[in-house]
Amino acid sequence: MVRIIRIVLVPLCLLALLLAPRPLRRAAGQAGQAADAREAPMPLVIAHRGASAAAPENTLAAFELAWKMGADGIEGDFYLTRDGHIVCIHDASTKRTAGRDLKVADSDLASLRKLDVGRWKAPKFAGQKIPTLDEVLATVPAGKQIYIEIKCGPDIVPPLKSALARSRLESDQTIIISFNKAVIQRCKADLPGLKAFWLVGFRRDKAGKPSPAFADVLAGLKATGADGLGVGGATGGLAATLAAELKRAGKEFHVWTIDDAEAARALAECGARSITTNCPDRIRDAFGPRD
Repeated sequence: MVRIIRIVLVPLCLLALLLAPRPLRRAAGQAGQAADAREAPMPLVIAHRGASAAAPENTLAAFELAWKMGADGIEGDFYLTRDGHIVCIHDASTKRTAGRDLKVADSDLASLRKLDVGRWKAPKFAGQKIPTLDEVLATVPAGKQIYIEIKCGPDIVPPLKSALARSRLESDQTIIISFNKAVIQRCKADLPGLKAFWLVGFRRDKAGKPSPAFADVLAGLKATGADGLGVGGATGGLAATLAAELKRAGKEFHVWTIDDAEAARALAECGARSITTNCPDRIRDAFGPRD
């Protein structure tokens, strides 16, 4: 009897939907997409250099916009200046974002603060300055996170420790990330209360094998004491295999930089704890509203 009812009702329901007014069909489709989003795992959405698709990277404007877009966290890049300050900038030189070539490590804070790092993105961002770590930390709301990518060497750790002590952030709000294994080791030694993730970019070699090899990555994680891996370039089967290997090793799986909603959902299904993106609003929408 139940089977007969299904045979009759399902075609009738489909016919009713096809004959329904267009707004009703659109609403039904949107409801289906929302249901799919709710069923997907909910990773943290981390704004790469702030909301850097819409605002100049690594500026207070980009970080504030990321919070407005609903990001769970922000990611910024940090160097140590000649006079011992920590500043937020991706490149070792200011040329790309400021139009003037100063080496960050060889410059003092006062010289760096004279530069405009917003105008290159759009005239409305003119006047944006290279922020200090203290200024960036001050933007982080309660319950949100900051991923601090260290772009220089371990000598940044003592002033980093001091800056974090001055901030109002809880230990679980701060994550350290770096490609530099020595930095991760030093942070785990000097800041044991913070999580630290080693960053690795994957590619496939001429034989089609992932590089670096999984065994080398797991050895690096063990040597550094990292809590997890931040991964670039891993998609599809590579991502799924890597995620499984990390889970067996008791390490977290995080990914960067993902701006495509479908790719983000696929990586979440693989077990990604966070997705770093230039478009936090788009990736946030890909997973629907949080409970």
